[in-house]
Amino acid sequence: MMLTTAMKEKILHVLEKEYEGTTTGLVYSSPFELLIAVILSAQCTDTRVNMITPRLFPAYGSAEKMLALTQDQLETLIRDCGLYHSKARNILAACHHLVKDHGGLVPATFEELIRLPGVGRKTANVVLSQLFDIPAIAVDTHVFRVANRLQLAAGNTVRLVEDELMQLIPKEKWGAAHHWLIWHGRKICKARKPLCFECPVNELCPSAAQYGFSLEKEQHDIV
Repeated sequence: MMLTTAMKEKILHVLEKEYEGTTTGLVYSSPFELLIAVILSAQCTDTRVNMITPRLFPAYGSAEKMLALTQDQLETLIRDCGLYHSKARNILAACHHLVKDHGGLVPATFEELIRLPGVGRKTANVVLSQLFDIPAIAVDTHVFRVANRLQLAAGNTVRLVEDELMQLIPKEKWGAAHHWLIWHGRKICKARKPLCFECPVNELCPSAAQYGFSLEKEQHDIV
């Protein structure tokens, strides 16, 4: 089933009603803490990151304080987070750049953010949207999966999906829509076993049938 633009807009409308007001699952109390938390979240769940940051942020909650750590010390603090070797290296390098080039503050432009070690498009877009209310869509694994399953985008790369979503979704809703898709992926449209019978857009989803959902079966079960 190929979706029309009107059908895609209807899906987004339903998701907006379902997940209105949702925001990041990461716990933070400053722009610097959010930046570090998002770097840590690569290939790691927000739940896991939120278990790590309470042992990190109270003593090392600024770029200057973080630089008091050696890489080995930082690795010990974040060891239960995936890719902790490279993350520790990138975090310390990013802190060095923040202190040297930005007075320890998190920059507010995409170009400056992606110059920081460990910061790619997703991290930069999360920071811009979450901290500075700058319209951006951050495509993580959930957004990529949900956008493709719902046929809101058909790109086979993160950048293509980002571009397609930006064309479909009004600019003023980019930041919010990012969260609708993330939370739908976490709660319903899961990677291995999506909960299609609980999905508020199952009747419109072009992928639902391959996971065992059919409107006829649902109506029969209700009767």
